[in-house]
Amino acid sequence: MLKNRRFAVYRGSAEISPMIKIALIEPEIPQNTGNIGRICVGADCELLLVGKLGFSMDDKYMKRAGLDYWEKVRLQRIDTLSEFFNKYNTPEYTLAFLSKKAEKIYTEIPAKNDGSLVLVFGKETVGLPEEILTKYAERSYRIPTTGNVRSLNIANTVSIVTFDVLRRLDFAGLERKICL
Repeated sequence: MLKNRRFAVYRGSAEISPMIKIALIEPEIPQNTGNIGRICVGADCELLLVGKLGFSMDDKYMKRAGLDYWEKVRLQRIDTLSEFFNKYNTPEYTLAFLSKKAEKIYTEIPAKNDGSLVLVFGKETVGLPEEILTKYAERSYRIPTTGNVRSLNIANTVSIVTFDVLRRLDFAGLERKICL
C-alpha cells in the first residue's frame, strides 16, 4: 500500500505549500498518471490519487511515463471518494471539477495561490460520476473543442488547466528560465 508522501519545498527561508492540488478520481491508465505526476513536479502541485486505481503503483508504465521524477511527486493517496470530500469539500478549499459535460469554461476557474485550489479529474473512460456533476454543476468546467473528439487526453487536460491557472498567477514560484 502506498503511503502518503510529503516533500517540503523551500524558497529562501520559508517553506511553501503547493499552490494547486490535482485530484485524479479512480485513474485507470498508468502512463497518464505518470505523466500527470511529472506535470505536478514541474508545476509544484500536489497529486491526490482517490479511490480504486486501475493499476499498481509499481507499474513500470507509470514509472516510465513519470521518468525519474516520480520520487519527487508530492503524492497523497485517498482511499475513497467520501474520504476525499470529507477532507476537501470544506470552506478552506475551492474544488473545480473538469468535465466535457460542464457548461463553464476552464478559464473561469478561480486562480488562487494560497494552496486552496483543488482541480478534480475523473476516470479516463467515463469521466466524473454524474451525481458529482449534478451536485457541483456551478463548480464544473470544460475545455472547448470542436466536438469531433469524445474527449482530450487527461494528462493534456491537466496540463492545459494547471498552466492556465499558473499563468493567471504570473507563474508565481516557477522558474522563468529555459529548461530543456
